[in-house]
Amino acid sequence: MRVFLHKNVEKVGMAGEIVKVEDGFARNFLIPRKLGSEVTSINESFFKKQIKIVEHRKEVIATQTSMLAERIKHTKVTIKRKMHDDGKLYGAISACEVVEMLAQQGISISKSQVEFEKSIKSKGTFEVTIKLTSRLKPALKVTVIPELQ
Repeated sequence: MRVFLHKNVEKVGMAGEIVKVEDGFARNFLIPRKLGSEVTSINESFFKKQIKIVEHRKEVIATQTSMLAERIKHTKVTIKRKMHDDGKLYGAISACEVVEMLAQQGISISKSQVEFEKSIKSKGTFEVTIKLTSRLKPALKVTVIPELQ
């Protein structure tokens, strides 16, 4: 059976695609959960138009995401924290702190997109990866400096 996917389904396809799946999988899983609709000869032209609309949206989103990636690459974040005399922090830098610092600079991301190679527990400059898409992962420079009392 051919199905037009309304949402991304893992190991099946992306939203806006027409995929061929087993009849039972479509009738018992995809269609009842509103993940897809059956493609018939009557509604096929409608779904072809939907595919073009989705492709256009994907292009626009890809352009916006690549522009955001460039902004993130050229952004430097400085975090002031209390630390021991030897330069170690009392606690590690969290993803929430990175998100807050980026929000102050007008860049909106979620904390689940922030990926640390190693946890940041000392002063210095570190690279933090921001996962925008599976392929687009710009690196952000985070500098940790001591907070003056």
